Amino acid sequence: MNIHPDIDILINMEYLENESEPERKRFLFSYTVTITNQGKHPVRLLDRYWCITDANEHIQEVHGEGVIGLQPDIEVGKSFQYTSGAMLETAVGTMEGYYGMMTADGEMFNAKIPPFTLAAPNRLH
Repeated sequence: MNIHPDIDILINMEYLENESEPERKRFLFSYTVTITNQGKHPVRLLDRYWCITDANEHIQEVHGEGVIGLQPDIEVGKSFQYTSGAMLETAVGTMEGYYGMMTADGEMFNAKIPPFTLAAPNRLH
């Protein structure tokens, strides 16, 4: 499966302090993803793969259809945005992966999700 350069993916992360329980090793984060189709053809997001790594190098792999129960079509020049969450056992971690996508003419490809950091406030220098 090839990587497609015409899909732009931006991530904004937020630490959910009120929902986290550090004493129980539960650090909750939300992240908002904006996927923009900068290509020449409409695309459909079919599935996702996430690799989530905490500071202890514990890895969680997540595979699934679509995102938040949807398999959105993204028209040329348009964006799709959604918010989801992750829980770590440490105050710092990383996420990365890809979205499995298909063009309107049936070409399958992966859109790489760039690595990003999950971090509770004042945990990184």
